[in-house]
Amino acid sequence: MEKQKFYVVGIGPGDRDQMTLKAYKTLQDVDIIAGYGTYIDLVKPFFPDKEYLQNGMTGEVKRCEMALAKAKEGKTVAMISSGDPGIYGMSGLVMELAKDMDIEVETIPGITAAASGASLLGAPLMHDFAVISLSDRLTEWETIKDRVKFASFADFIIVLYNPRSKGRPTLIDEARNIMLKSKAPETPVGLVKNIGRDGEEVILTTLSEMDIEDVDMFTTVFIGNKQTYIHNGRMITPRGYLEKKGKKS
Repeated sequence: MEKQKFYVVGIGPGDRDQMTLKAYKTLQDVDIIAGYGTYIDLVKPFFPDKEYLQNGMTGEVKRCEMALAKAKEGKTVAMISSGDPGIYGMSGLVMELAKDMDIEVETIPGITAAASGASLLGAPLMHDFAVISLSDRLTEWETIKDRVKFASFADFIIVLYNPRSKGRPTLIDEARNIMLKSKAPETPVGLVKNIGRDGEEVILTTLSEMDIEDVDMFTTVFIGNKQTYIHNGRMITPRGYLEKKGKKS
């Protein structure tokens, strides 16, 4: 007898045009779509006749348990995550909870904010980069600070997820001060807000001049490396092709 299938689906930024065809087809075929309320609201217009399971932002474990219980009843369920479910998404938790169940979990990837945000900025991620979440709800702040410190020292381009919320309004400024110990004040910074949604906005600035009031939980922050520059409203990190041919970018 085949195992019951359970899907963890990345919906990308939330806009239909940036959802993969496989993700869309999977959501078309399942019986139930489960997820955080904000993400449910993004997909409901595309799948109005589906059954939905939803709860609040901090109810991840309960949400997964409810969805897996439906799968055990024989329903085909998709747990949705914004962006990619394997990058700060729900894939890991679902797999941990389902490991002793007779359920096969399949992850359907989606476009993460680092990729969708970079496309709006220009070409900021053309060299090595680190993605770091500033949320200290599940990770100690001291650990996060170490990651910011060493990624900056190694001259990685840095992409910050979950950079600022009402409950932790100053952590982005602490992170900036850590980065300024290794990165120049004029290092280009791109702020991309509400990617693929109403209110989408791109702000180009520098590390020292970045206004943290422009940053919220729906912002993805891109901090360049030593080669990154801004030209004609585009944030560009050279890969090195022109330099290799003896030309300056």
